Amino acid sequence: MIIKSPSRFTPCTIELPPSKSVANRAIVLSCLYGNTATSEIIRRQFIGQPACDDIHVMQNLTDRLTLDTDFFVEASGTAMRFGTALMAVTEGTRTITGTERLCQRPISPLVDALRTLGAEIEYLGEEGYPPLRIKGNPRMQGGELTIRGDISSQFISALLMIAPKFIHPLILNIEGDLVSQPYISMTLQMMARSFAVNPNSSIRLASSFSTLPISSVSPLPTFSSIEPDWSAAAFWYEMNVLSGVEFDLSGLDFDSVQGDCVCHEIFGLLLNEIRIREDKSEEALPFEYDFTLCPDLVQAVVVTCSMKHIPFRFTGLRTLRIKETDRISALQTELLKMGFVITATSDTMTWDGTMHESSTIPAPISIATYNDHRMAMAFAPCAILLGEINIENPEVVTKSYPTFWDDMKKAGMIIK
Repeated sequence: MIIKSPSRFTPCTIELPPSKSVANRAIVLSCLYGNTATSEIIRRQFIGQPACDDIHVMQNLTDRLTLDTDFFVEASGTAMRFGTALMAVTEGTRTITGTERLCQRPISPLVDALRTLGAEIEYLGEEGYPPLRIKGNPRMQGGELTIRGDISSQFISALLMIAPKFIHPLILNIEGDLVSQPYISMTLQMMARSFAVNPNSSIRLASSFSTLPISSVSPLPTFSSIEPDWSAAAFWYEMNVLSGVEFDLSGLDFDSVQGDCVCHEIFGLLLNEIRIREDKSEEALPFEYDFTLCPDLVQAVVVTCSMKHIPFRFTGLRTLRIKETDRISALQTELLKMGFVITATSDTMTWDGTMHESSTIPAPISIATYNDHRMAMAFAPCAILLGEINIENPEVVTKSYPTFWDDMKKAGMIIK
């Protein structure tokens, strides 16, 4: 797909897709605890518009849970993790698998935990990775177990959502730092407030006891609709910074339970960083941020900083290596095509202003997306400053934001 910058942008209102984090938890909890009204609300919200792949896959899985024995969840890590836990407490024997990349993403922390709690799960390929065969056990024992905190928060959310089905309460002892904690808080709030289900679980963080109190965050809606996705909003904040045009993002809740609502704060800090460099009123230091709680925002912020030539040092990135692709490596590779030399460790990304010694950059630049929706959406706005950019396999955006290209056209971007 060829993306070109317009001579003039069109002021418009952007209807962001519903939050797939909220929707997928609602779908699983509805399946587990019988809130058919919520499930119907989710269905009605997507009538007449394309639902993102992750929501469609999750809805399809729960709809057919009592009918099918084999499930292919495409590239959805959420459906793999939540689906594995759901099948573990549901009568029947089933297999679950996905795309080649999904089967390269580790699932052993969840499988080990479920086995400890009484689940029967078998690896059908390489140990520690999908595909899986799961024999459901509606009478799992529950109890106490230890799990690492620096793994995907979806493993912990999956365990919490099925905990009320256990005979004994679930106690999770977390080793190390707990990443993406807002997503775990979201899970607990949705269980207690929107589904009136006792989470029947507690979480011990290091040596101190904590239940991640659900009263510390604003109440969730009662699902008259699923709120807009803050992860998707990040790419429009990027558009704003690169174009200087502010687009109206309809319906965003600044008190959202979505951890990625911090997007508004991050881009506010970035705009201030740009101002400092423009007026030279203060010493310009590298832009720093810890993304431990919001790793899905990294691509939009890294690309924005690079395009605006803002040196940065970002931490809290350890989970990016096992996303839809190795997002750290993918960002390094694609930004190098524009001359940016990004250094990285397992947990950090840094750019100190170093550019590749070659002064020749081919035009237009072609960006590989690695079957990763966020790679496509993060690099598309680069056309604003480059004039034109090619995005390979642009259809990957359907995973989370199926109307993204239509919205880009609505804003004035020229797309062929």
